[in-house]
Amino acid sequence: MRINQFIQMSLCWLLWCGIGLQQAWAILPISHWTTTTGAKVYFVANPGLPMLDVAVDFPAGSVYDQASKAGVAGLTQGLLRLGVDGLSEDQIAQQFADVGAQLGGRIDDDRAGLSLRMLSEPRLRTVALTLMSRLLRAPDYPELVVAREKARLIDALKESALKPDTQVGKLFSQLVYGSHPYAIQSDAASVARITRADLRAFHQQHFVAERAIVAIMGDVTRAEAERIAEQLTQGLPRATAPALTLPVVERLNRGVTRIVAHPALQSHILIGGPGIARADPDYFALFVGNHILGGGGFVSRITEAVRQQRGLAYSAYSYFAPQRWGGMFVIGMQTRRDQANEALSVTRQVLAEYVAQGPTAAELEAAKQNIVGGFPLRIDSNRKIIEYLSAIGFYQLPLTYLDDFVMRVEQVSAADIRAAFARRVDPAKMVTVVVGADRDETQTESKP
Repeated sequence: MRINQFIQMSLCWLLWCGIGLQQAWAILPISHWTTTTGAKVYFVANPGLPMLDVAVDFPAGSVYDQASKAGVAGLTQGLLRLGVDGLSEDQIAQQFADVGAQLGGRIDDDRAGLSLRMLSEPRLRTVALTLMSRLLRAPDYPELVVAREKARLIDALKESALKPDTQVGKLFSQLVYGSHPYAIQSDAASVARITRADLRAFHQQHFVAERAIVAIMGDVTRAEAERIAEQLTQGLPRATAPALTLPVVERLNRGVTRIVAHPALQSHILIGGPGIARADPDYFALFVGNHILGGGGFVSRITEAVRQQRGLAYSAYSYFAPQRWGGMFVIGMQTRRDQANEALSVTRQVLAEYVAQGPTAAELEAAKQNIVGGFPLRIDSNRKIIEYLSAIGFYQLPLTYLDDFVMRVEQVSAADIRAAFARRVDPAKMVTVVVGADRDETQTESKP
């Protein structure tokens, strides 16, 4: 039986029997150590499937961009696989294909890196891992490729800038984050200023061994995993300065509503404000509470009020997007232009009532059952598990995070949810952005 099937069946059995995941910890024992280069490694063995997944992440996301050249982080990561040691992008892709390996990557606000899925057979994995280590260590950033990718990105940015969903997201982020670096976003002008030297400098500064997070999941032993981690991090640039420490996202002093004229048939609406950092102690209370508010699909309050009862939108939702220095809380929907005001009014009323009163006992019990019942699906593949390993390492979560997940969900009370939402969500101090109206308009609360 494959270990993925074993994990899912075992967890379902444990949850059905009402046994906490304390006894299930042996299913996913996470090993952790530090390489000689200073990289942090997180490893789960899976000897039942002849596959190996590896990911290497760095604190090198777009939050580290400079506003005048926003887009450097994305291009630095995106071009990692497009040239190294004289090999062209086609030659790199062919070498991975020859050994059945799949190269992937990540770039978001916080982190950037590469991932690799391959067969665990030693000869094949050695070829794939050697090439991956070369890409991480010293990408070429060929001038012609840089120029081509810049032009492609500029065209994409110009096209997307006209779309209402792009406009609403960009303006919402700027208003929520204010002067924080999370608000920095690339545009055609900033990308046009980027040079090959900027990419090389960003790589040298941020893709350093001491800050690498290596996640390994698959059919290798602990000793083999140690050698793989050393191979992937040896030769990486070394840190020449302390790690950058950014400020936390500040709370809003007042609410603001920005309405933007756009010919779209529907109004695109986002409501929200600053959220929480990934390791915040309120995480589980807000996670469970938001499932009831707008994250649980058709059974959530926002969906019930906006879609089911009034037919104002096909989809209405809410979520917290926690990040390293603080994220955002978002409520979103699309509705007919002539229904935008009603949709806003209903949503604001639902939010205010929920923050003031919290969930009912029945809502809380149903949410817990739904979340706990779906937990096995969160770790039913190597790909999902390695994502958790990377997050545990990068955000410095407990090694027992997966072990404790169900227990932490079960421990959340209605009082916990009310208290957490009272601390983190102020309905009177929300950012509201509507793109798709007849004229521009700005409304700001007069008092902080």
